[in-house]
Amino acid sequence: MALKFGVSLPQGWTMDLAGIKDPVEAYETMTRVAQTADETGFDSVWLVDHFHTIPRPSQEVTFECWTSTAALARDTKRVRIGQMVTCNGYRNPAILAKMASTVDVLSHGRLNFGIGAGWYEHEYRAYGYEYPDAPERLRMLREAVQVIKNMWTQEEAIFEGKYYQVRGAINQPKGVQKPHIPLLIGGGGEKVTLKLVAQYGDACNVGGDIATIKHKFNVIKDHCANVGRDYESIHRTTTTFCSLAETDAAALAQVPDFVKNQFGDRINNALIGSPATIRQRLAEYEEAGVQELIIGFLDRTNLNSIRNFAQEFIS
Repeated sequence: MALKFGVSLPQGWTMDLAGIKDPVEAYETMTRVAQTADETGFDSVWLVDHFHTIPRPSQEVTFECWTSTAALARDTKRVRIGQMVTCNGYRNPAILAKMASTVDVLSHGRLNFGIGAGWYEHEYRAYGYEYPDAPERLRMLREAVQVIKNMWTQEEAIFEGKYYQVRGAINQPKGVQKPHIPLLIGGGGEKVTLKLVAQYGDACNVGGDIATIKHKFNVIKDHCANVGRDYESIHRTTTTFCSLAETDAAALAQVPDFVKNQFGDRINNALIGSPATIRQRLAEYEEAGVQELIIGFLDRTNLNSIRNFAQEFIS
């Protein structure tokens, strides 16, 4: 099977680390998940960029994304490390590009750089950030990705925009990967976000059911044709979650009610079922054009879930 597989790490999504009161043990738990993915043949591990739990704020442990990325760069050996995705509004793009360059060196060239426009208003407000409307957040993202690429490719980066100005910024080292760190843009907005993918992205992450994903990829293909970009040069990813059991009924019984409620009809496209059922679903993702599937295991701290999936589906 040509699909690549990534693991979404426990870090704060739906209270992944709830019940682990010692923050050191919580971090080591997250690290063990990444190391297990590294050892069992997964291609990548991914962190969310949130400051507290989502979709509901709580007092449970939630580690900051980029310091965790740097630590995991040293805690793992082979697997690629990425963000699903960095919120552009939380960090100046020039310093973010510098951070990424440093982490690429720390990881010996294993960084995937994921970025999006941001969406979680409560978190913006809680941390004192202004929360512009969606069109303005997208305009900021458009400028930010240009700043970041300039920082990775120019000796003295120059950019004059409405939101960001860079005037001779030096970024050394620029990272290990050539021509630069791969830039993944997350989101599915067809008029702006997917056009940004065609213009600036090395990878994309779109969501939805399989028919929607296929449609979004076709939109990217059209944007690529309009800007003179090779569509096949864009690495195509999506996310899902997994419940693997001996039978479909047993796998579905493992899915918590809040997950069923949150995902609605999308649950029908998740990796829920027996090995035979999941193998069929993987073929559907691949046929739709997905090249890498980023998986959230329902019990993200259960290392056997990762091992069992790898044994069945990763050669």
